[in-house]
Amino acid sequence: MTAKPTARVIVGVIPGQPDAVVLQAATFARRFNAELVCASVDVNRYMVFDLGDGSMTSIPLDPDLVDPGEPGFEPGLLAHLTALLADVDVVWSTRSLAGDPALALGGLADTLGAAMIVVGTREATVRASLGEFFNGSVAAHLAHRQHRPVVVIPLAPVAVDEALPWEPS
Repeated sequence: MTAKPTARVIVGVIPGQPDAVVLQAATFARRFNAELVCASVDVNRYMVFDLGDGSMTSIPLDPDLVDPGEPGFEPGLLAHLTALLADVDVVWSTRSLAGDPALALGGLADTLGAAMIVVGTREATVRASLGEFFNGSVAAHLAHRQHRPVVVIPLAPVAVDEALPWEPS
């Protein structure tokens, strides 16, 4: 690409997430000639000040934690994204956010005027399903609080004749 894209596609990223989520988001970004913004949300911190450019200052939820300063993007995750996107023809960047993932991703999308937000589903384990049941999924929260498209990449679809993860087997 010769010019930096003005449109943006935001993808929520977490360590250990299947590559399919980022790669599909990169496909959307490439098709829309958009920048791919990989956003990681630290749920153990909360935003203190929005810097207006998609970045923020934050502090830990636990006041007893020693705060070594503003954390950056997790180095292992950055290295993984760098390797994953090395051969993908898309302009991309990272953002480190804090707080509730749905609110943080939605706020970033508002700030950057994103075309869409891409997230993955959770693993289909009983523990993940219970957490999603009590806390709600990031995708569901985004879908009800956004005016822009929220694309959910299925990571472990359940066959039509199988019980859903939260249903008894």
